[in-house]
Amino acid sequence: NPCPDGTKQVISGVCFVTSWGSQGTSDGQFNYPYGITVDSSGKVFVADGNNNRIQKFQLSNPCPDGTKQVISGVCFVTAWGSQGTSDGQFKTPRGIAVDSSGNIFVVDSENNRIQKFTNNGDFVLKWGSQGTANGQFKGHSNIAVDSSGNIFVVDSENNRIQKFTNNGDFIGKWGSLGITNGQFNYPLGLSVDKAGNVFVADTANHRIQKFTNNGDFVLKWGS
Repeated sequence: NPCPDGTKQVISGVCFVTSWGSQGTSDGQFNYPYGITVDSSGKVFVADGNNNRIQKFQLSNPCPDGTKQVISGVCFVTAWGSQGTSDGQFKTPRGIAVDSSGNIFVVDSENNRIQKFTNNGDFVLKWGSQGTANGQFKGHSNIAVDSSGNIFVVDSENNRIQKFTNNGDFIGKWGSLGITNGQFNYPLGLSVDKAGNVFVADTANHRIQKFTNNGDFVLKWGS
């Protein structure tokens, strides 16, 4: 406060920077974008849900060679994906996360799996199927990566969090349907802080829960 040049004050201390996108299938357009993440170099990745693709953007002005200007300061870099079940295809991608090496992890929700890609969209590996066993999913919606590269997935309809290595090996899980500490009712969002604590949006219980990196309950708030 005051807002920098090129931004617009919304309220005191809050400055609008930019926005981009409209409904469609062209570069820089979206159809129900569900998830977004940013890598360490500032590249923006969007899970473009109903277009069954990932779009990658760079915030730059002018746009570098090989990119395409969407609006001033926003450059389309690349996209990958189409509807299907093969490697690199999606059925309603939702959550998306990036690790410290720039690898991209996508919640391929209706295929009940996680897919891992390089920063430019090359397929690396996948894991998961529909079910309730370890490493299986039902209605999973979001994903996060800690500083060690461990992967956390909100397995929404199974009312639990699952933890994996960077290559998809199962590490552990916690949660069940309920209202007591460590239980969930259709959790949808999660995030991991620098210390490795895991925060979960326990959606139908109208609260946030905080856990250690291994799933021990710490605290909760909300109603």
